[in-house]
Amino acid sequence: MKKTIEFNEVCQSCNGTGLYVGMAERDGAAVVCHDCRGTGCHKFHHKYEEFVIRKERSGVERVFQTNPGICIGRGNGHRLADFGGMPLKEWEQGLPFVAGTENRKFTCPCWWYQSADYDRKPEWKECEDMLGRTFSGCPHFGKKAECWARWDKENS
Repeated sequence: MKKTIEFNEVCQSCNGTGLYVGMAERDGAAVVCHDCRGTGCHKFHHKYEEFVIRKERSGVERVFQTNPGICIGRGNGHRLADFGGMPLKEWEQGLPFVAGTENRKFTCPCWWYQSADYDRKPEWKECEDMLGRTFSGCPHFGKKAECWARWDKENS
């Protein structure tokens, strides 16, 4: 059963004044606020289904902590496990994503942890010159297994 939340709040676009002053309104000019139509009031309305328990998702076999922008799926000789992750049942049991569940075949630690957990992204000198480059364009990307070995050693 859907529930509804409704309330009136100060319009965030005009700060409740009903008048909007943006980049194009200068020297004392203002326009009637488009969002609240000049009332200063935003009528918030949201319909929702109250959460009781996490629902099942059909068709899923494997769960990944994140996707850094790589197509994940079977084909071209690849299995789902080639992309890291864990079986759905393990995720449902609340098991954590541990070392080895990353997408090590197609990403380096820097690329992976930029998406998965930025606080764990390596701050290696070799990775400093990546501004404006793709991770796959890194001169060390072809030896990413060595980078993963280093990451494992430093994070054991």
